[in-house]
Amino acid sequence: MKNYQEKNKINRILDANINRLKEGLRVCEDVIRFSIDEHCLWLKFKKIRHSLFSELKNLIPQQDLIKARNTASDVGKTTILAELKRKNCQEIFSANIQRVKESLRVIEEFSKILDRKKSGKFKDIRYKIYSLEKEANLKL
Repeated sequence: MKNYQEKNKINRILDANINRLKEGLRVCEDVIRFSIDEHCLWLKFKKIRHSLFSELKNLIPQQDLIKARNTASDVGKTTILAELKRKNCQEIFSANIQRVKESLRVIEEFSKILDRKKSGKFKDIRYKIYSLEKEANLKL
């Protein structure tokens, strides 16, 4: 890695996307669990969440991510009006599964700098999410 500033920028990007990923996965998991009561599908989401967190924990120490966090000066923290217009569980699920896929892609790209093998694992998980999205949409 080039220098401290570059490393800090990458850690900040990863921190934001890891948080977004965790939040999005939890929302999707809860929609599956409480809205459609689909145990098998819920379990698939839960297993992916646990597998992801295991991979992320080994990618970069949590304390490095927290050190890089700077929510006070984050230029993108304002709420987008479309986020306030969710009509049902399907729309909430769709918005959050999209967040999950986008965050995974960012994590995949930046992990290429830190650990190329892990990057491939994140890609594999992203493709599993695509399949789960399709399966969930058929039930929602």
